[in-house]
Amino acid sequence: MDRLIAGYREFRTNIWPAERHRYESLARRGQRPETMVIACSDSRVDPQTVFDAGPGELFVVRNVAGLVPPYRPDADYHGTSAALEYAVRVLKVARIVILGHAQCGGVQAMVEGAPAEARDFVQPWMEIARPHLQPDAGSLVGDDRLTHYETAVVRLSVGNLRTFPWIEEAIVGGRLELHGLRFDIRSGVLSRLEDGGFVPVPMAADAPGRSGG
Repeated sequence: MDRLIAGYREFRTNIWPAERHRYESLARRGQRPETMVIACSDSRVDPQTVFDAGPGELFVVRNVAGLVPPYRPDADYHGTSAALEYAVRVLKVARIVILGHAQCGGVQAMVEGAPAEARDFVQPWMEIARPHLQPDAGSLVGDDRLTHYETAVVRLSVGNLRTFPWIEEAIVGGRLELHGLRFDIRSGVLSRLEDGGFVPVPMAADAPGRSGG
C-alpha cells in the first residue's frame, strides 16, 4: 500500500491542482464520455495512457483478453454486457473501441491451455472465443501464432458487439461506430483492425495532443 499512498499524494500535490476544475465540472454535470474502450486487464496496457486521455473522456471496461461475449440476457452474471448497456443506452457513447494487445495472457491460455491455477474462471471465460476462431494459420509458431489469435479475438469481439440489438440499431442509425485496435507493448505501436488484419496507425507530426484539442 505504501506505493499506492505515495502515488495518491503525488496526484494531490502535482496533478489535482491543475485538474481540479475538470473534476468539479464532472462531479457537477456527470460523465459524458464519447468513447467506450473494452481492453484487457493486463497491467501493461492502460487505455488512458495509450490514448493520452483525461478524466471523463473514456468509459473503460477491462477484462481478461478484452473479450466481448455475445448478447445473452439471462440469469447469469454479465459484467461486460452490463457496462455495454449503460454506455450505449444511457451514456450514448459515439464509439466503442476494442483494444487488444501483444503478449496477451488470456489469448495464450486459450491457445496453449490455462495454467492449473487459472481454470476456475479464466479457462471457461476464454472458451467464449475458442469455438469461433479459425484454425492455426499455416505453420505459424511462437509470437506469430499468438499474434494471429490476438487478431482473431479482437475481430470476434467487434463481431459480438453487433449481436446486441441496441448496438446494431445505433450503428444502423449512424449514432455509433465500432473500432478494433491492437497495442504492441514492446514497440508502443498502435494498429487498427482492417479487412486484411492490423495496420499501424500513422504518426503525424502536427497531430494535436490532449492540450491541443
